[in-house]
Amino acid sequence: MKLKTKELTVCALFAALIAVGAFIKIDIPLPMYTMHFTLQWFFVLMAGFLLGPKLAALSVIVYLCIGLIGVPVFAAGGGPAYILRPGFGFLLGFVLAAFLIGYIRDKMNAVKTLSMMIPATVGLIAYYTVGAIYFYCIKNFYVAVPVSWSVVIVDYCLITVAPDFILCASAAVFSAKLRPAFLNMMGIYNAQKKVI
Repeated sequence: MKLKTKELTVCALFAALIAVGAFIKIDIPLPMYTMHFTLQWFFVLMAGFLLGPKLAALSVIVYLCIGLIGVPVFAAGGGPAYILRPGFGFLLGFVLAAFLIGYIRDKMNAVKTLSMMIPATVGLIAYYTVGAIYFYCIKNFYVAVPVSWSVVIVDYCLITVAPDFILCASAAVFSAKLRPAFLNMMGIYNAQKKVI
């Protein structure tokens, strides 16, 4: 995929915003693992809404690569060993979520807040699904601390899904307002006749 200078710049910008979002957090101490509720998800949503599927996913991948080479941009640090943390799956889920949000938004040509909630909700489900599966596998097969699916879902997903859904709504509102100006800045704005 050959990228223009503006596209590289916005990918870098959103990677930086996701990194900043990692430090705006609330720590939730749980019996087996401390969960971090952060604003990363908000910026992943914004990337999906504004950048489209490929650039949104790329911005998250850039963020993950920066963290995995050792720059402490994750909620609990950085480095290659972060892959072995049960919560790393939620970061991987951001990649799929960003792609799906951008893809569905583009297919629907969604420009209004309510219609943007559809790709946001699909992205939220994808993000939590990848995170829960990864968490379960690391806990049961690597750390060898058996944990049931009910514990993963109730204790490590449901506790943050409501605030993350609020971030979905917030990002949809902001994106609906920002998208025309953003596309104009990128030089790809064209009047959209179909408004959902």
